[in-house]
Formats: sequence, structure tokens, C-alpha cells
Amino acid sequence: MLPAKKKSKNDKRKRRAHHALTPAHIVACPKCGNARLPHCACGRCGYVSRKLVLQTHTAAEE
Repeated sequence: MLPAKKKSKNDKRKRRAHHALTPAHIVACPKCGNARLPHCACGRCGYVSRKLVLQTHTAAEE
């Protein structure tokens, strides 16, 4: 079935107003200062809020 009326550009843009992308929230690791996502282990040292969670190659060598 076809629509009865054409959707205006304004109606289309209002409908898609909540489709905008948001930037990723990045924080610094408290131990090494590397950029990481919050509540996730650091990729460089493996720490989350000063507690060791993951054993990484660099952390094992230290």
C-alpha cells in the first residue's frame, strides 16, 4: 500500500532526531595513564581501579 501523502523533509528529520551517534567515553588508566573504556581492564597493564584483573605480556615482564 502506498502512503496517502508525501512525508516532508522536516517530518523525516524529526523522526531521525534520536539516531545521532555519541562519542565513546574514554578515561585514563589510573596506573599507566593509557586510554581505556571505563569499567574495563586496561589493555597495556591489565589493571582496573588499581587491582590486577588480566595478566598481560608487559605486566608479566615487570
